Amino acid sequence: MKLLLLLSVLGVCWAQYDPHYRNGRTSIVHLFEWRWDDIALECERYLAPNGYGGVQVSPPNENVVINSPSRPWWERYQPVSYKICTRSGGEDEFREMVKRCNDVGVNIYVDAVVNHMSGSGVSAGTSSTCGSYFNPGSRDFPAVPYSAWDFNDGKCTSGSGGIESYNDASQVRDCQLSGLLDLATGKDYVRSTIAAYMNNLISMGVAGFRIDASKHMWPGDIKAFLDKLNNLNTQWFPEGSRPFIYQEVIDLGGEAVQGSEYFGNGRITEFKYGAKLGTVIRKWNGEKMSYLKNWGEGWSFVPTDRALVFVDNHDNQRGHGAGGASILTFWDARLYKMAVGFMLAHPYGATRVMSSFSWPRYFQNGQDVNDWVGPPNDNGVIKRVTINADTTCGNDWVCEHRWRQIRNMVIFRNVVNGQDFTNWWDNGSNQVAFGRGNKGFIVFNNDDWELSTNLQTGLPAGTYCDVISGDKSDNHCTGIEVHVGSDGLAYFSISNNAEDPFIAIHVDAKL
Repeated sequence: MKLLLLLSVLGVCWAQYDPHYRNGRTSIVHLFEWRWDDIALECERYLAPNGYGGVQVSPPNENVVINSPSRPWWERYQPVSYKICTRSGGEDEFREMVKRCNDVGVNIYVDAVVNHMSGSGVSAGTSSTCGSYFNPGSRDFPAVPYSAWDFNDGKCTSGSGGIESYNDASQVRDCQLSGLLDLATGKDYVRSTIAAYMNNLISMGVAGFRIDASKHMWPGDIKAFLDKLNNLNTQWFPEGSRPFIYQEVIDLGGEAVQGSEYFGNGRITEFKYGAKLGTVIRKWNGEKMSYLKNWGEGWSFVPTDRALVFVDNHDNQRGHGAGGASILTFWDARLYKMAVGFMLAHPYGATRVMSSFSWPRYFQNGQDVNDWVGPPNDNGVIKRVTINADTTCGNDWVCEHRWRQIRNMVIFRNVVNGQDFTNWWDNGSNQVAFGRGNKGFIVFNNDDWELSTNLQTGLPAGTYCDVISGDKSDNHCTGIEVHVGSDGLAYFSISNNAEDPFIAIHVDAKL
């Protein structure tokens, strides 16, 4: 009886780290700024058939409408209320999306903006996505309702009311981030109001949350509102399932706030991952892929069961947030595919794939002055995600998650899930290979010369389709074939000029 009780307590304690994937799936895709009805369609027609486990959606709550500049992407991070009402759609469309995605086994994770409300630089009025009145100057948000009592103005110790030093943890957590009104998450009313918003989403079938700006809240305050959350909806999830939690904590080292302080609440976003991987793949600062042999905790990252990892996100692909110029994005397609391929093949962390929209980049003094540009739209109405004949996206939607190399590596990760990291090989430079038990094997050539060698794959004998250059179709390969001998050895040849200088094989792609 005592053992059963202990196991049940452990189950509750560990639940917030579990993404609750279904059908053997292992990765999230962030469909940044997509409409709810387009996400529902994508779950059915593409994500479920290709093994994606879940979607991170943009904040669904009512936000300020910013017309100067014209409808920037960041307006969604300036809440006005917790009504489900944005330019992605209203509550009915949101509910329908969650149901349709859940029905095909694809989870929905909400980007929850609960650290703050809209900024003091915004005029009072009803210029919001649902027309609710708000007055940041008087701290009045009647559609919640929040009033002046519910903000940290009196608690902030800086002279300006904003964060002046990131070496002062209390400023980071009690003062305004970029002029946004900091909610008093230490107060039970605020905690209960946040929890009510999140519980409403849980009742609709949401599987978990990215907690935006977690670094700017005290870990105990986050725990207090998370403790008020209900279990997941049993229409789609097992009884007693807790929401999956991953917290946005930018910790590159050297500041007062550390990611480890948040482990008790759920996973954290490991920003060092994309910054370091980008530096290695770009071969900056003398870094080499051969150094990736002890990737993960060996690089001083957080423990694998506490990490949510990504090559880029919606902030740092625009030069914001963390990572700087080393961050790889869809603009660097060849190197980007290698980085995402490495991430999805490697066992470290819970993985999230980015799916972006493009914008007209224009640089002045090294800074993209168009980094504010919002999603493809007609007069503020988000454009539909159209699908081209070759399955890529139109209307300026990039859809990296549909790129064959990335889609097939998501499937690779599903196939090798739970297998050990094995058969590492490198040439001391930028040619590396590794396996995942006896289920999969991947080889990279990021050197300026050809790779040509026999490698131990650990795989059963047979002919395999490389899932980077093509697919297994019926009983033939549309790309490169790899022949594994009875001893597990296979010969690999990868030109340094190849469009995609890596090869991946797995047991489900065996002829």
